[in-house]
Amino acid sequence: MERPNWVPGEVDLAVPSAARVYDYYLGGSHNFAVDRAQARQAIEQWPMLPAIMRANRGFLRRAVRYCLDQGIRQFLDIGSGVPTVGNVHEVAQGIDPGARVVYVDIDPVAVAHSRAILTGNTRTAVIQADMRKPDEVLGDPALTGLLDLSQPTAVLFVALLHFVADADQPAALVRQYLDAVPSGSHVVISHGSSEATPDKASAHEDLYERTGTRIWMRSHQRVLTYFGDCELVDPGLVYLTQWRPETGDGDEWNNPELMAGYAGVGRKA
Repeated sequence: MERPNWVPGEVDLAVPSAARVYDYYLGGSHNFAVDRAQARQAIEQWPMLPAIMRANRGFLRRAVRYCLDQGIRQFLDIGSGVPTVGNVHEVAQGIDPGARVVYVDIDPVAVAHSRAILTGNTRTAVIQADMRKPDEVLGDPALTGLLDLSQPTAVLFVALLHFVADADQPAALVRQYLDAVPSGSHVVISHGSSEATPDKASAHEDLYERTGTRIWMRSHQRVLTYFGDCELVDPGLVYLTQWRPETGDGDEWNNPELMAGYAGVGRKA
């Protein structure tokens, strides 16, 4: 296939990317044939997947607006993926043009496209980095030049931590990021779970493992531990569509247990 001019030369277009597959689920255009093939195979196994991904993106938008309502004006989006409709800076800067956003992702295609669409936006930045190395992320000049981490910050781990192995200690990683921000900061987490749909979730895990990207679907109790000492804001850790739903969100809101994922926002005391 013809290589788009925004894709780095070192990117292998024959290998699917979790970030680009997610973009496809959301109806985006920044994905390749290999990503669409994986997504379609996954949808055959689990037809609800596109609705689940839309529910996750809806949660992201609502959580960003909530943080803005709490006075937060800077956002650190870890594992941001390929920006598509309703990403963090669009929501935040649509309410307050002065809001500042730093995106972090390990996928070079996600980073390349992010940088392309953010050209000229001086209140956003994107970093290519491994979230499992918090010191490198937090010390990156692109971050330190834009965010003042002595001020309340929203740290987002949306649809990310289920790609982090137990051996990498997801709870400890979240804690390291939260240790870098002050009281009044918020953490936003969504995470896949197999509790309501164990058979479909197991097949989904197998598919991701075969394509080189492991995914770990975890329990409600396990995801709760990722908030550490933060105080969960109402309604707590709930199914994706149950977190402060809004009128007109979609028919899938009638079956929250089918969303196969939990979402919540915590406030650092």
